[in-house]
Amino acid sequence: QVQPVESGGGLVQPGGSLRLTCAASGPTFNRYTMAWFRRTPGKERDFVAAIRTTDSYYADSVKGRFTISRDNAKNTMYLQMNNLVPEDTALYYCAVKASRVITSAIAEPTQYYYWGQGTQVTVSS
Repeated sequence: QVQPVESGGGLVQPGGSLRLTCAASGPTFNRYTMAWFRRTPGKERDFVAAIRTTDSYYADSVKGRFTISRDNAKNTMYLQMNNLVPEDTALYYCAVKASRVITSAIAEPTQYYYWGQGTQVTVSS
């Protein structure tokens, strides 16, 4: 059973950085497609970034500021967030599909079967 667990959220000032971590179980972790979504109150989940075996994808709003990566030896995915702005404030979720998600659907939350509980990121002075 794949059960993602997020960590690393917190309160940071504008311009600051945070690194989120998502740990997931399973013997074929290296084949998983993994993603980060975020949600603010009253809104739907928004795509942030995704990573397959070697390629990664980003929402326009975070390109150049966020970097997604994975360490298959540790069954862990990361989201390095730099130059944070108040609009990045949200509950961030790790999402996993235990196989490949096609590129055209990489940002669709319905493609991902397993979700973590979320970790709160607050950007405020």
